Amino acid sequence: MARYESVREEICRVCRLLYDRGYVVSNDGNVSARVEEDRVLITPSGVGKGRVTPDMLVLCDLEGQILEGDRHPSSESGMHLMVYRERPDVRAVVHAHPPFSTARAICRRPLTERYLAEMILGLGEVPVTEFAMPSTAEVPDSVRPFVRTHSAVLLANHGSLAWGPDLLSAFDRLEVMEQTAKVCFLVERMGGGTEISPEQAEALRSMAGFYQRLAEKRS
Repeated sequence: MARYESVREEICRVCRLLYDRGYVVSNDGNVSARVEEDRVLITPSGVGKGRVTPDMLVLCDLEGQILEGDRHPSSESGMHLMVYRERPDVRAVVHAHPPFSTARAICRRPLTERYLAEMILGLGEVPVTEFAMPSTAEVPDSVRPFVRTHSAVLLANHGSLAWGPDLLSAFDRLEVMEQTAKVCFLVERMGGGTEISPEQAEALRSMAGFYQRLAEKRS
C-alpha cells in the first residue's frame, strides 16, 4: 500500500472537483499537498485531472528531487515547491484555468473590487503576476513577490493559483476567486456596481473569528 493514502485520496478528490466544475480541461492544472515538512505529493504531468488516481501521484522533496513514483511530476512543480519553501504554514497548493479568472489574468486585471463579503473574508485582493513562460523558472519567480502577503494570484495569460492550510482551503480560495471574477464580469455588463466601503470591509474582517468558530464542530 502506498504511503500517505488518505492525502492521495484527497488530492484525487480535489482534482475531480476541478474537472467536474470546469476549472480544468485536458491536462490543465496541478494539485499538491505537503505530507511532511520537506515532502510533497504532486499530480503527474500529462494526465487529465479527472483521470488522476492515487498511485499516479509523485512524492518529491522541496528541491524537486523525486523520492517515489513512476511518473514525471507536473511541469509546474517548481511553482508549488517555491510556495512551500517560502511559506512553512502552507500545506496545499492548487493551480487551474477557470474561465473567468483566466480571462482576468489575460486582461491583466487584479481582483480588487470589494463586491462580495466572501472575497473580503476568505481571500482578500488577488494580484496579477508578470507574464512567465510556462514550465520554466520564470513561473515561480513571478509568484514569489506575492506568496508571503496573499493567498492567491492570477497568473498572467495562464490561470489561477491558490494556497492554504489544507487542500480544501486552497480549493475553496481558487473557487471564490473564480466566482468573484464571474460576478465582476456580470456587474460590468450591467453597468457597474457599488463596492462595500472600506469601513464595512474592515468590520467584516473583524468577524473572521466568529465565522471560523461556526465552521467548527460544536463542543
